[in-house]
Amino acid sequence: MKAKHIIIILLVGTGLFTSSCKDYLSVEHFFDDRQSEERIFNSRDYTEQWLANCYSQLLDYNLEIGHKNYTVSNYADDMFYNEGGNGADYRRFKFGEYDQGWYNQSWTQSYAGIRQASIMINTISEGGTFTDHEVAQYKAEARFIRAYLYWLLLRKYGPVPLMPEKGVDYDQTYDNLSFPRNTYDEVADFISSEMVLAAKDLPLKRDNRNIARPTRGAALATRAKALLFAASPLANGNAEMAGFTDDQGRVLISQQYSEEKWAKAAAAAKDVIELNLYKLYTADRRIKGTESYPATIIPPHHPEYSNKNFPEGWANIDPFESYRSLFNGDLYASENTEMIFTRGENQTDQEHGVIALTRHQMPQTAGGWNSHGLTLKQCDAYDMNDGRPFNRAEILQKYGSNMFVQSNEVDQFKPLKANVWKEFALREPRFYASVAFSGALWTMSSATKNVGENTNKQIFYYRGEREGRVNGDRWLPTGIGMMKYVNPKDNADNDGKIYPKVEITIRYADILLMYAEALNELSGSYNIPSWDGAMTYIISRDVNEMSKAISPVRIRAGVPNYETTVYANQASLRNSIKHERQIELLAENQRYYDLRRWKDAPVEDAKQIYGYNTLITAKGNPALFYSPVRVPLLQTAFSQKMYFWPIHWDELRKNNRLTQAPGWPSFD
Repeated sequence: MKAKHIIIILLVGTGLFTSSCKDYLSVEHFFDDRQSEERIFNSRDYTEQWLANCYSQLLDYNLEIGHKNYTVSNYADDMFYNEGGNGADYRRFKFGEYDQGWYNQSWTQSYAGIRQASIMINTISEGGTFTDHEVAQYKAEARFIRAYLYWLLLRKYGPVPLMPEKGVDYDQTYDNLSFPRNTYDEVADFISSEMVLAAKDLPLKRDNRNIARPTRGAALATRAKALLFAASPLANGNAEMAGFTDDQGRVLISQQYSEEKWAKAAAAAKDVIELNLYKLYTADRRIKGTESYPATIIPPHHPEYSNKNFPEGWANIDPFESYRSLFNGDLYASENTEMIFTRGENQTDQEHGVIALTRHQMPQTAGGWNSHGLTLKQCDAYDMNDGRPFNRAEILQKYGSNMFVQSNEVDQFKPLKANVWKEFALREPRFYASVAFSGALWTMSSATKNVGENTNKQIFYYRGEREGRVNGDRWLPTGIGMMKYVNPKDNADNDGKIYPKVEITIRYADILLMYAEALNELSGSYNIPSWDGAMTYIISRDVNEMSKAISPVRIRAGVPNYETTVYANQASLRNSIKHERQIELLAENQRYYDLRRWKDAPVEDAKQIYGYNTLITAKGNPALFYSPVRVPLLQTAFSQKMYFWPIHWDELRKNNRLTQAPGWPSFD
C-alpha cells in the first residue's frame, strides 16, 4: 500500500540535467513541497527533480574524497589531520572514542536516498508520461543509486537492513516497521543483483553534460567491489565475528570460508575489464618543461621497459605527470580514460570535497591551512626509482655526512632542490606527486600579486619556519606534508586560485588490482558466467592474467613489474598487492577499508605513528630533524569494535529489531 502523500525535498530547477559540466551535481538550493506520487511522476520536471534528490544523497557524508568532516575514513595508517583541538579530534577517531554525534549522518542520508530511489523504481511507470526507454533509463539510475548507497552502508556498518522493495507502509504498527539486519552476504548479493539489473539499461558512456551519471561500467565496478569485500577475510569465514547477530540470534558474518567468493569477485572485475572502455591515463613524455610542469624525469634504464611504449614500457610516457594529473584538476572528467565513476566537480567550496582536502594540504604561504599530512610509515612505503624498497640505513650509509643536496648536485637529484635531505632522492614518481617532504618546491603559479615572493618556493617544516611547529593546528606533527590533489597552479592567496577538482570515485587501476588480488587467492578453477550470461569465464590463479593486470599500473608509475618469483608465491604476491594499493590509492578512501577487510587493521592501524623531529630548527644541526621519532600527538589504537561503525541510539530506538555492531553500546 502506497502512502497517499509523501514529504519530499525538491531541488530548484533541474540542475543535474541542464547544468554545465562544471556544476555536475550542484544541489545547493532546496524547497519543501507535498506532492502526490501520481502528480510527481506525471511531470517531467518533478520526476527529474526527484531523481536529482536521489543523487544528492551521494554527496556530503557519502562523498568518497573530501574534508575529514565528511570523509574521516580517508585516514588510516597513512594520513593524519591536525585540526580540531590540536589533534584531539584525530585522537578520538583513532581510539574509537565515538559519541552519539560522531559522523552518523551517512546512515540517515543513505536510507533517505534508498527510500527515494525505491519509490521511483516502483512508481514511475504508472503515469504513462514517459516512453518505455525513458522509464528503463530512470529506473536504472535510481536502481544504481539505491545499490550504491547500500554499498556505502555495507562497507562502513557491515550487515545492514535491506528495506522492502516497494518501500514502507507507514500506516503499519511500530513492530511491523522494524527491520533486522540482513547478513553480510545477503547485502552483497543484493548489491550484485541490483547492479546487474541497472547495467542492462545504463549506457556505456556519458556525454559531458551527464558525466556524473552512472554508466554500465560504474554499475559493474561497484558490483565487483561489493563481491571483493564479501570474499575478503573480514566477511568470509571469520570466526571472530560469530557474536555479530541479528535480534533472533542469526549470525550475520559467514562462518564458513568459501574460495568461490574470490572467483566471483575476480569474474566481476573481469566484467569491467571486458567492456574494453577503460585504460590507465598516461601523459606524453615532455622534453622541455617549466617549474610547474617539469621535463620528464626518465626512470633508470631497464632492459625490458625503457625502450618500449606503454603499456609494455615507459619509453613514451611521463610517469610523474601521468599519475599527478589524474587528481589535481588538470584533466576534465571527460578526458580521464581511467575514471569509471565520479560525482563530478561537485563540491568546490571550502567545506566538503576535494577542494577542501586540497586546501588543508596546502601551506599557509599559498593560503592553505597546513594541517593534513602523511605518516613516516607512508613516506617510507614509496620505493626507490628502480623499484627496490626504500632502506633508510642503506641511504645514510651511502651518503654519510653529505646528506643534504648541494647546489652543484641539483641536476643529479632532480626534482630535489638544494638543502633537501637525500632520503627523498631517487624515489619513484608517485612519491613526488604525493609527498610534500621538507624542502619540496611549491610552485603556486596562479598568484598574480608579488609573484616573485609568492611562487616557486621551497617549503621547510623546521621549527621556526612559517610552516613548522607552532602553537595551534596549522602545522604537521610528523613534519611530512601531502600534495596529492594539489595543482602546481593552486594558490588561495596572492590573487591566485585553487583550480576545480574532479572526485574520482572509482578508477580502472583499482579494478585491475582487485582482479589480481582475487585471482591470487584461488587454488582451484571455477566456471563463472559473465554479468549478462553471454560467456563463461574460466577463473583460476593464472600468473599471466595477474601480471597483465598489475604490470600496467606499475609501468605507468615508472617502476618495473614484479619478478616471476613474486608471482609464483601466493603470500609474496598478496603482500605486494597490499603494498601497491597503499601507494597507488593513497587518499582515495581505500586504505581504511582495505586494512579492515584484510583483517590487517589490528596490527597496521594500531602501530605507533612516527614522523620527523619537529622540535629541530634549521639552525644548528638540521640533520637531527630527520631522526624518526614517535609522535605522541598522533597516537592510535585498534579494538574489534572498530571493524564496523556504531549505529546511533536514535536509530536503535526507532527500530526495535536493529542490533548494534559488536563492541559498541546498545540502547538497551
